Amino acid sequence: MKDTIVEMNNVNFYYGERQALEDINFTIEQGDFIGLIGPNGGGKTTLIKLLLGMEKPDSGTIKMFGLPMRKFKEKSKIGYVSQKANTFNRGFPATVEEVVKMGLTAKLGYFKRLSRQQKQQIHEAIDKVGMSEYLHENIGDLSGGQQQRIFIARALVSNPQLLILDEPTVGVDAENVEKFFDLLQELNKQAISLLLVTHDIGTMTDHASKIACLNKKLHFHEHSDETKHLSDDHISDVYGHPLKLVTHKH
Repeated sequence: MKDTIVEMNNVNFYYGERQALEDINFTIEQGDFIGLIGPNGGGKTTLIKLLLGMEKPDSGTIKMFGLPMRKFKEKSKIGYVSQKANTFNRGFPATVEEVVKMGLTAKLGYFKRLSRQQKQQIHEAIDKVGMSEYLHENIGDLSGGQQQRIFIARALVSNPQLLILDEPTVGVDAENVEKFFDLLQELNKQAISLLLVTHDIGTMTDHASKIACLNKKLHFHEHSDETKHLSDDHISDVYGHPLKLVTHKH
């Protein structure tokens, strides 16, 4: 039986009088690769904030690794990669190694020296994303796809069991998107559960094992066969306007 990582039951959330999430029931199990899709303003960012403990639900319950959110303290079990490609400052003076080290800051503090084991963790995380040869390169000299791999390494360095990625392919050139998803599938095979927010529905249905469609309410497709056969009508219902699903390879 798989361990349950996230369990949301009857969760509601409001911004003032506007309801952003309505009666959300959602589970992430060990080994899942879940694609979270939906229109802008549909609640995807709010859902992520709840999972990261940045917001609290107005009603309902959230459990992380079997514990109520208020009792969950092992934040290193969750890695997070935000939308960075279109906002990252290419002039930032840091090497690949230094950027990945930032993933240990919560444990280290800013000025504590690295132990041999921690240096090994950094190098292993960089190796996992296939970027070892760029260890001493400046992060600003890398391509968008390479930078995103480094930011994943930064999230991986604390050995998380769940990795949340928010629109990770924004700013990544088309020919590298498929390689990026290959990397995610390889990480998933290494027992890292993935929750990926994306607008690239076609690519997502090719790779994720489960799809969560969110537009204030959540529709969850738990089987891979279902994710590969989402109808245009169903997607249009979620997005609130006519939409055609196109699966494509780069």
